[in-house]
Amino acid sequence: MAFATNTLRTTLARSLSSLPLSRVSTSTRAQLNQTRNITENLQKGGLDRIFAKVKARDPDQPEFHQAVLEVFGSLGPVIERNPEYAPILESLTEPERVISFRVPWYDDKGDLQINRGYRVQMCSAIGPYKGGLRFHPTVNLSILKFLAFEQVFKNSLTTLPMGGGKGGSDFDPKGKSDAEVRRFCQSFMLELTRHIGPNLDVPAGDIGVGGREIGYLFGMYKKTSNQFVGVLTGKALEYGGSLIRPEATGYGLVYFVREMLAAKGQDFIGKRVLVSGSGNVAQYTVEKVTELGGKVLTLSDSSGFVHDTEGISPEKLAYVMKLKNQQRGRIEDYAKKFSSAKFYQKGDDHNPLWAVHADIALPCATQNEISLKDAQNLVDGGVKIVAEGANMPTSNEATEYLLKKGVLFAPGKASNAGGVACSGLEMSQNSLRLGWSRNEVDLKLQEIMVNIHNSAAKTAKAYGHEDNYVVGANIAAFLKVASAIQHQGVL
Repeated sequence: MAFATNTLRTTLARSLSSLPLSRVSTSTRAQLNQTRNITENLQKGGLDRIFAKVKARDPDQPEFHQAVLEVFGSLGPVIERNPEYAPILESLTEPERVISFRVPWYDDKGDLQINRGYRVQMCSAIGPYKGGLRFHPTVNLSILKFLAFEQVFKNSLTTLPMGGGKGGSDFDPKGKSDAEVRRFCQSFMLELTRHIGPNLDVPAGDIGVGGREIGYLFGMYKKTSNQFVGVLTGKALEYGGSLIRPEATGYGLVYFVREMLAAKGQDFIGKRVLVSGSGNVAQYTVEKVTELGGKVLTLSDSSGFVHDTEGISPEKLAYVMKLKNQQRGRIEDYAKKFSSAKFYQKGDDHNPLWAVHADIALPCATQNEISLKDAQNLVDGGVKIVAEGANMPTSNEATEYLLKKGVLFAPGKASNAGGVACSGLEMSQNSLRLGWSRNEVDLKLQEIMVNIHNSAAKTAKAYGHEDNYVVGANIAAFLKVASAIQHQGVL
């Protein structure tokens, strides 16, 4: 059956099908082509019927639909070869458990505030649930299911024994005092305690949940459970944390791209690199790219982006870290500090950051930050590699366009797996009751990222899609999880 990814695209296709091709814009024509490609991929193995069930069951969860669609678009050939995996794939779209709870807390004025907490325990087939906690006003079940679904496949690729989960709250730590954040975290953990454990579910940080929040959460878990165990990762070194953990996602991203370049006989030396975002992932991405000889030209935040034609040197990066981590300032201040940089605001329908001419693009900000228009600008600007540092920062249409144009594209489940990989290493250290040196952790992280790259590349080639890291990562991750579920009886 014909199947479009959403009502808007279906309507667009029908309304334009009768128009002469000369009256359809290049952008719209490209979007229709992407829709046709996605439709054809879904029809293989009957995945369109499974996806229709997913949308019908939860029609108000667009972010989750997008995540499922991205994976399904690669798995048609697998289901055709192994039809017994179809029901397993369908089962993976339904969480093993979804927990929702009230979080009451008192602000500094003594007034009662109420927020909603969640934990989505998606799949535990290969290990205890593992995934971050996000505190942000936009948090809802659709976003957490999308993140948990992605986490299942990302964790599978690391080769570490970790299942997938995600959680959080619509609480906003911004503008709150330390005492308010502490009271909220303690109330949140008071309920979450009964649903997690070192062999059941091990949360970590995410947006809005940093070292401060992890400390408050861990302290409350320890008090209520009367145990000192590695139930959270991202902890401070003083109570069981791991070296390299803050750097891991950014470093891991660059290690993955290093392997992509090496596969083509190249390296980072002299490469011009676009980085979006200016938080933890972006900062350590810039640090490692610069260390390997590349030149980072951009950084951004919600107000816009800076373009530094001379590149962001270690000294300039130190300024960014102070600006963002201590002063909580805006990236616009960077352009005021350094004359080689200019600040630009975002466009209405695209981000001009992605129109800057470069060789490599590393989106590290947020989901869906690269639209189809942005993808076209990247290609026009000479970009040959795009690797995701954030979770699903590239829309499905943009991904399809980049692949069609021959751009090497690394999906986040593979390229940004360094963070959760290092969390897994923190879990291992906690279980062993010892801590590894910075060099030991970094070498293990590099080994994991090399293995993820090789697994994705090898699988893509085996299924007739050489250099397609999306297909390779999705299939390699799915096959491991599906085999585990099959062995356990599809429970």
